[in-house]
Amino acid sequence: MAKVTMLNMAGAEAGVIELNDDIFAITPNENAVHAVIKNYLANQRQGTQSAKTRAEVRGGGRKPFRQKGTGRHRQGSSTDPSQIGGGIVFAPKPRDYRYTLPKKVRRLAMKSALSSKVAEKEIIVLDELKFDAPKTKEMVKVLENVKAGKKALIVMAEKDENVVKSAANIPGVRTALVGTMNVYEIINHESFIVTQEAVKKIEEVYI
Repeated sequence: MAKVTMLNMAGAEAGVIELNDDIFAITPNENAVHAVIKNYLANQRQGTQSAKTRAEVRGGGRKPFRQKGTGRHRQGSSTDPSQIGGGIVFAPKPRDYRYTLPKKVRRLAMKSALSSKVAEKEIIVLDELKFDAPKTKEMVKVLENVKAGKKALIVMAEKDENVVKSAANIPGVRTALVGTMNVYEIINHESFIVTQEAVKKIEEVYI
């Protein structure tokens, strides 16, 4: 099993934690990761873009100019896409971009993302992460102590409002629960900060 040094909030070593190889030490599958990230981004699209076709723009009742003698191309309607103010060819319309992927692909992508963080030494395991009250300054201090990157994802086992609010105003830092973390955010952040309890919960969910 892969072993990672566990740190406390002061940045000092607090023991060693063993990570399940089936989750944190597989050979990353780039195709699965790409498919899941593409799916995530597609699902985030609002799909509200809209433009008018030639049937929807105003006008088009009479021939804009006579057939011959003007030196211009013949034209029967001002709504034609080739005319200024005319309709749009294949105009985009509101649509739903959402689609689903097989559960096996999503699980493989998650394991690949977690394994890549361990392989690249971008995972930081904390013995605990607790604050008596929401304090941005305290969270900044903890991130400096554990030498986290500018973009860090903090994953907790259970929601802690003090932790969430302490990290809310720090640029590049996001918090998530084991059940809400996703492959895109894991890959998109330099540091993957996870508590000891969260590691156990991840292993319970993805084993």
